[in-house]
Amino acid sequence: MTIVARVILSGPQTTVQDAGRGGMRHLGVPLSGAADQISLALSNAALGNPWDAPALECTLGGLVLEFTEQTEFALGGAEMTAALNDTPLSLYDPISVSAGDRLKLGQARVGMRCYIAIAGGIAGSDFLGSVSTHLPARLGGVDGRALSAGDHIIAGSLQIGQTVDVPTYLRTTMSHDWFLRTLPGPEYENFSDEARRCLFSQNFSADRRGDRMGIRLSGKTIEPPDLPPMKSSAVFPGTIQCPPDGAPFLLLSDAQTLGGYPRIAQLIDADLPLAGQIRPGDRVWFLETTTEAARQITMQRMAYIDATLPGFKFA
Repeated sequence: MTIVARVILSGPQTTVQDAGRGGMRHLGVPLSGAADQISLALSNAALGNPWDAPALECTLGGLVLEFTEQTEFALGGAEMTAALNDTPLSLYDPISVSAGDRLKLGQARVGMRCYIAIAGGIAGSDFLGSVSTHLPARLGGVDGRALSAGDHIIAGSLQIGQTVDVPTYLRTTMSHDWFLRTLPGPEYENFSDEARRCLFSQNFSADRRGDRMGIRLSGKTIEPPDLPPMKSSAVFPGTIQCPPDGAPFLLLSDAQTLGGYPRIAQLIDADLPLAGQIRPGDRVWFLETTTEAARQITMQRMAYIDATLPGFKFA
């Protein structure tokens, strides 16, 4: 066990995340994992790590690490000021450090989450094949919680391959305006024509009441359908639920596996990483698409990704 860094300041929320616990929702196990899997994968690729190697996910910045061993790291995701010993850093570049060096992340300017990958990955508490931190159930990572000042970052032992010069066109484009493509949800046809128009004819604002489980969206309210009380039914990251107050709720990576609110829409796979970068106050537009169009979009996206991230797959 090699300690490679010590947490000086943890920021609002920093956790250990990898690709998550896929394929287990039928057993009641949420996905968890990086909210923006593309940024996680590209940060790892810059170091030669496997794309799904565990890394740190820092929400809104404010993280300060002091390295205790010689290693390399790379940053990706949200745009924020970053410096090593007061020397400014760029995203997706491998950076060599020695014991005593300090990494400081300022406040994110655009985007919500930054990823700090370390050569060989990061060790954490394994649960069902993943060390991703799931905060609601206190699983994985460091005792199932967000990092605190004084915590140690322990190096993983993953094999390092060839580093990648990360192309700009693969990076998640950060913005304060997000256009997310959707397919109809299971209860879509139960909503009125006016409710469906409301979803697609306005921009919503991301509420401050949001976390890795999901984002509450404010705007013109969407009237829920007049249905008998629903049985709890399957939900996924990217599901858009409509609670009785009419403010839609966009589920993210830590989302529960079952929910009882009508599901009006579902984000397409290719746009899920974008949702993980929405911050409070950002504007969100939903766009209608079809199953065939969503399939084509994902295939085209994967055609670009495969050369840089072998084995990558959307959650």
